[in-house]
Amino acid sequence: MTPADLPLAGVRVIDAVPGPLGAIGRFLRELGADVIRIEPRGGGADRLTGPKAGGIALGFAAANLGKRVATIDLPGDAARLLDLARDADILLEARLPGLDVEAVRAANPALVVVSISDFGENGPWKDWQASDAVLHALTGGLSRSGLPGRPPLLPPGELTFQTAAPQIAYLALAAFIARLRTGRGDRLDIALLEAAMQALDPGYGLSGSAQSGVPLWKMARTRTDERHRYPIFRCADGFVRLCVLAPRQWRGMFKWMGEPAAFAGAEWEKLVTRYRSAALREAFVRFLAPKTRAEIEAEAEAHGVPAAALLDVAEAIETPQMIAREAFAPVEIAPGLRLPFPNGAVEIDGVRAGITGGVPEAGGSARFGGARPVFAAPAPADAPLAGIRVLDMGVIVVGGETGRLLGDMGAEVVKVENGAFPDGQRQSRDDAAVSLTFAAGHRNKRGLSIDLRSARGKALFLDLVRQADVLASNFKPGTLAALGFDRETLAAANPRLVTVDSSAFGPTGPWSARLGYGPLVRCAAGLTKQWTYPGEPESFSDAVTVYPDHVAARIGTCAVLALLIRRMRTGRGGSASLSQAEVMLGEKAAEIAGLAAAAAGLSIEPGATSEDWLIACAGDDEWCAVTLRDGADRAALAALTGGSDRAAAERWAATRAPDEVAATLQAAGIPAGMMVRVVDIPASPQYRALGTFREARHPLIDAPFLVEGRPARSGGLPDPDQRPAPRIGEDSAAVVADWLGLEEDAVAALLGDRIIEQAA
Repeated sequence: MTPADLPLAGVRVIDAVPGPLGAIGRFLRELGADVIRIEPRGGGADRLTGPKAGGIALGFAAANLGKRVATIDLPGDAARLLDLARDADILLEARLPGLDVEAVRAANPALVVVSISDFGENGPWKDWQASDAVLHALTGGLSRSGLPGRPPLLPPGELTFQTAAPQIAYLALAAFIARLRTGRGDRLDIALLEAAMQALDPGYGLSGSAQSGVPLWKMARTRTDERHRYPIFRCADGFVRLCVLAPRQWRGMFKWMGEPAAFAGAEWEKLVTRYRSAALREAFVRFLAPKTRAEIEAEAEAHGVPAAALLDVAEAIETPQMIAREAFAPVEIAPGLRLPFPNGAVEIDGVRAGITGGVPEAGGSARFGGARPVFAAPAPADAPLAGIRVLDMGVIVVGGETGRLLGDMGAEVVKVENGAFPDGQRQSRDDAAVSLTFAAGHRNKRGLSIDLRSARGKALFLDLVRQADVLASNFKPGTLAALGFDRETLAAANPRLVTVDSSAFGPTGPWSARLGYGPLVRCAAGLTKQWTYPGEPESFSDAVTVYPDHVAARIGTCAVLALLIRRMRTGRGGSASLSQAEVMLGEKAAEIAGLAAAAAGLSIEPGATSEDWLIACAGDDEWCAVTLRDGADRAALAALTGGSDRAAAERWAATRAPDEVAATLQAAGIPAGMMVRVVDIPASPQYRALGTFREARHPLIDAPFLVEGRPARSGGLPDPDQRPAPRIGEDSAAVVADWLGLEEDAVAALLGDRIIEQAA
């Protein structure tokens, strides 16, 4: 793929976002944008933060590959920044000191300014400071992480920052499309608090299928032991995880075990029966113990049983799948020092949109140059995607979320299903007509039930494809092709069509056909082995999350928006594919580079690092997350508590409520946040001030319920519609009539022959 083929070729971005959120600009660069990072003379402070190899901070390298640098000290170099901004399309900034946003917007009224702050620009927490640990506490994740009767457990890595970055990129691209349609720029006020809550594991959106339709806000306030959902077993050379969920998977497991008579009854096809059975678990233990991880994976695949070995990160990047897909590529970060970095999260038209350059050197004087592309944008509209038609074949979380994100930006999204194969998100423990999680996560869609196994159904679907702008799916690779809808057939039917697909391990490679659920991907990507209590390697605690589904959906949605932007420039559509395993490993870029450096015998300099504490507060299971970044934070802590050590902080906090502890520490300039439970998030004062949630209704649900509202405050992005999630085939007749212009008798014939079905 040449640079001109990349979707965002010609799009110009100024990046003034330091630290791990520099990944926003790097992702846009991978998609083809020209990204200029601005930093003061001598380089930004993030060049010195965290572990270093060859004198280069690995976190800085991971967040900034391929960018160019312009040295700008504000306010002295304000004129230089204004000159740069006049030629730019998007400005990413995170409370850049000395930045006059209004002057920049006046210099370029068509500029999209994305202003990122930790907690938003209004509300009681607007001056608070965030860290990964603090965001875990305040977004509900910490309250669900860990084992019953134990303290909460901080997840590994920087998941809140890494997942927030694609959410912010999605909003930036949506605002840019709005600007292409209207000619007017915009300013987005984005709170990292909201972006992290929405993109990691939102409590008021789609939940994993094992939740059986019960939303997270209805779960117990205390941490629950969820290990039975996706159990982990010791084997001959480590650990493996099984995800035996569907009846057909249980039948495969039963056969694999030699059809033991004790588990032959029909009751064992019920998930709840298997979850509750200690005898079945013991049978699994005995059966798997003598086998190696490789043997278990091979035998499980042969029997249709989802399983995965628990790998560490070093093993994960050396699997045959990652090697075959060239998921990592060497980058020279210093003279003679080459380390592996993720080669992009997305394939465009079958080719990786990956690494575009090395680590940018400080002291640059980059400018935008070259001819500006001409974009043939649709007519102005109230929403960026108004008039865009989407065929949504996505299921469960990543598929459902992709369609919903497009619908929230104004697209007409048609959820394509068949009554014989409904989306697993529809299931509920009480057999309700619609589950709360489905109602929340599939809003703003229409429902089409179509028989894609019949010749007439296939022909009808291709007719719909000819009228569509986007086709989204997340089936196992090869499923659409087996139905007769391979990439070539779809492109021939509609050369302007944009397609996006997501799978566990990607569309190619020896693992492409593996059954993949998020819990298995976490095992294969090394996260499960890390999500444990310190010193307790078998205290696995990742079963509480559906990561990386939500963030993968946002990356896929970004690819769709980028391809729609390219279509405005070239007139042609395109395809995007992503692997959830690669998404997850991509968010461990600095760690992976550090492991490679250590394996090569290089010394790793620690760099400036912070320390996270979880401090028990007054009350039952009440906690506060505290991040100490440097000596100044420790001195401020000592002034409050009488000592800079953890014991002094614990004594001080023990008699204070967690919100008091957090507010007092924040007032002293120390990042801190009380552990907020999911059910309490909407009532938290900052979420209320930001208007994060809104009330929604569904005709099949008696009481109103809460969903996420506007994802950012801006002048151009709309409040999402409130259309309720559809029943299977609720709009079948109307969709084929609207899209294809069919008369009543033609629609009636399709209904009569059950090519389409209409909900009663």
